[in-house]
Amino acid sequence: MKKIIVILAVCLSVLCVTACGSNNIESIENTENTEIYVFAAASLQNAMNEVAEEFNKDYPNVHININADSSGTLLTQIREGAECDIFFPASTLQANELVKDGVVANTENVLNNTLVVVSSKNSDTAVTGLSDIGKAKSIALAGQSVPAGQYTRQALINSGVLSSDKKAEDYTAAEVSEALEGVEISGQSNVSKVLIAVAEGACDVGTVYFSDTYGYEDKINVLEEVPKELTGDIIYPICRIDNEKASDEQVKAAVQFYDFAAHHCGHIFLKYDFEPIN
Repeated sequence: MKKIIVILAVCLSVLCVTACGSNNIESIENTENTEIYVFAAASLQNAMNEVAEEFNKDYPNVHININADSSGTLLTQIREGAECDIFFPASTLQANELVKDGVVANTENVLNNTLVVVSSKNSDTAVTGLSDIGKAKSIALAGQSVPAGQYTRQALINSGVLSSDKKAEDYTAAEVSEALEGVEISGQSNVSKVLIAVAEGACDVGTVYFSDTYGYEDKINVLEEVPKELTGDIIYPICRIDNEKASDEQVKAAVQFYDFAAHHCGHIFLKYDFEPIN
């Protein structure tokens, strides 16, 4: 029922865009060829590729360069001077860091997601979910700076496996392994690599987002959807970055893409198993 309600809300949003979107199109329809740089969480890659395709139907003169990786890696790249117009991380933590840096022109929360424990389709693992994940032969776990890894560590804190004396992002893979009585931890640099490690059988189980399982239904078993009471809300904010290197045309295109992705693409994100907030 919840998903049906979301679908109906998104459909109404799409109808509104169809009726009211012409003024938006006019704002950059005469823009010369330009390029914008979109830094998106790895879990968003497939959805953002489709968002870009839809955007280019109205704005073919805007080339959208998508850099998909862990939100922590992208944050570091931006801080080190990489040119970025749009930042779309898998956690408000990374967005808030850039807000503190004073480089965010606009930001708003766009999507919800759910952390899941997964195994390969052919696995004989004894694990049924997070509560007995220590039974695994090996666990694929995203790193400390990766939101999926942080949410997993937070869930282990809230379930009493890890101590609350430290922040989730401060727990190393070795410390998680020790808390789980020595289970092998395979650290991964982003959530997509966690998914591949499990799907290919390199690791017994792993934790990814529910949206990551889209297209992997024949390779992955979802053992558990981890309750939000353990992970906290998994929110994806979109940020428009104040890119000092951008031309006027690039800024105009970035503003338009920000609005399009934030307000007019709920049906696309829903297709990839994200839950649009608005």
